[in-house]
Amino acid sequence: MESKGQYPPGGNHTTLMDFILLGFSDVPDLQEFLFGVFLIIYVIILMGNSLIIIITQIDPSLRTPMYFFLGNFSSLEICYVSVTVPRLLTDLCRQSRSISFLACATQMYFFLVFGATECFILTAMAYDRYVAICNPLLYPLIMNSRLCIQLAAGCWITGIPVHIGFTYLIFSQPFCGSNQLNHFFCDIPPILKLACGDTFTIEILVYTVAVLVVTIPFMLILGSYVKIISTILKLPSAAGRAKAFSTCSSHLVVVALFFGSGIISYLRPKSSHSTGMDKFLSLFYSIVTPMFNPIIYCLRNKDVLVALKKFLPKWIVI
Repeated sequence: MESKGQYPPGGNHTTLMDFILLGFSDVPDLQEFLFGVFLIIYVIILMGNSLIIIITQIDPSLRTPMYFFLGNFSSLEICYVSVTVPRLLTDLCRQSRSISFLACATQMYFFLVFGATECFILTAMAYDRYVAICNPLLYPLIMNSRLCIQLAAGCWITGIPVHIGFTYLIFSQPFCGSNQLNHFFCDIPPILKLACGDTFTIEILVYTVAVLVVTIPFMLILGSYVKIISTILKLPSAAGRAKAFSTCSSHLVVVALFFGSGIISYLRPKSSHSTGMDKFLSLFYSIVTPMFNPIIYCLRNKDVLVALKKFLPKWIVI
């Protein structure tokens, strides 16, 4: 498909009206296999997170700040994967993989907003665990319903204005003649590769936003867990230590998977970027990690397992 555009006087840049997402077109024999794999993963993500949302709403024993944030996190995961996976599944079934300039900008915007929200919610969940373990007597007073709602609302809203401006700046760049995007969705690195001229300012902005949205929350989570682990190790009984660790382990695994892949993807030097590695990391933090999250929270959390056992028989009967 040819790119549509016009050549401005005195210039040789094309004003692109669409991009072509190459995705996994380099492995034509695997299109049906990949479609099946990604469809199964998407269904697992939708069902797993929907189950968590339902049981945190209907089970009285899960109406606590910890599970309030978990319900928010599961809702976010559904939104996060739905930005990229339906489009990926559609592209695997058709020859034409063009995406309009506006649709590409919209996809990037929502992907970045939901990604930032995930960083913030994971930070709020770490704060909740910090208060619960380090200040247990004050926990009901500090983590009251008003603060929980304010924290959740702040997590959902904070990234919106930042990424409106950020996405606008990226897509206001002039683009060269090629409209082939060697990726399966509109992510920052492949889009910048098609931009003409000096993108140094945008790249500095990418690192700045990544530090604000990814690195700072990660450092806050790390600081929380240093204090949490220090407090747990001081507990007198082995049973108490085991129980405290069990309430944090699921969250800690999810944090390691999500932030690890995100930091490697957006904060590593440009010289180390390669198309294959970018696709692999993007697959990992945008699809694979969200698939593991409900599994991790369900299998490693006794309260969630008990609630599921109570809920599933009723649901199956219905």
